[in-house]
Amino acid sequence: MSKTYLVTGGCGFIGSYVIEELLKDKDDDIKVICVDKMGVGADINHIPSSDARLKHMVRDISSSSFTEFLGKVDYILHLAAESHVDRSITNPLAFVDSNVRGTANVLELCKQNKARMVHVSTDEVYGHLQLDEEPFTEEHPLKPRSPYSASKASSDLLVQSYITTYGLNASITRCCNNYGPRQHNEKLIPTVIRSLAQGQYIPVYGKGDNIREWIHARDHAKAIIEVLHKEDAAELYNVPGSADFSNLDLIDQIIRAVVLKAPRYQRQEYIKFVEDRAGHDFKYAISTKHNLDAVANQQKFDLTETVDYYLDKYVSNAVPF
Repeated sequence: MSKTYLVTGGCGFIGSYVIEELLKDKDDDIKVICVDKMGVGADINHIPSSDARLKHMVRDISSSSFTEFLGKVDYILHLAAESHVDRSITNPLAFVDSNVRGTANVLELCKQNKARMVHVSTDEVYGHLQLDEEPFTEEHPLKPRSPYSASKASSDLLVQSYITTYGLNASITRCCNNYGPRQHNEKLIPTVIRSLAQGQYIPVYGKGDNIREWIHARDHAKAIIEVLHKEDAAELYNVPGSADFSNLDLIDQIIRAVVLKAPRYQRQEYIKFVEDRAGHDFKYAISTKHNLDAVANQQKFDLTETVDYYLDKYVSNAVPF
């Protein structure tokens, strides 16, 4: 039987991996519709152009008209969102529009189609931890601290309200930081590699001691699809990573990889500490009570593929090693 998947934000970083994983199914009867407004971080080159089962539509989910001509949808993977914390501080209303209003429109589509939906959220909705505190579980209350995380927490609550009120068949995933090729230039790992390749200082907020947990975007995508197809799926799944580092420790790993383990390497040669971001969360860490194969079998943290990808992208003005 033919099944149609709708992926919002499918030309973005994580969304493109979701599409890639869906299309690994060789069933000719599946159809994947990628809806993306082609904003910050979106790139048509992130998704395959040769698979006839994939259809790309430029649509903005914050407009209710984004559903026109979509046809019947069986599964919805909702990843479209404004996601850069710095941008949310300077322009919070754009995040409300996309992440809250946009999610409401996707929920209406889901309700009309009686579709199965996964709403992709973030661990940032829980707030932050101090150094010795235990990871957040699915039972932890929402305590967002930035306009970005507040908009995502709001969208999570909307999803839960539609589950309760309308019996929507939906689940929420909350994931840690993602790494891998295709991430937007403004994010931490691309910024570090670009700065090195172009012979510029790496800007580091505050003391660089903020701690983040990491998962490869490909493993995150597998987890999203696993949740989508779970029988008797739960309402909420945390998706933890395989490793956690302070920002400085992560930057050190990248520098060593890019500069080919130069024995004379010293941190101060490359790093410039800058004023800390307003309300900068100190530590994120999550755990889950659910069994997810994609989490249990995720790859060990490895920057090799990621560093190679961005060096190839930025190498035209590379600093001499």
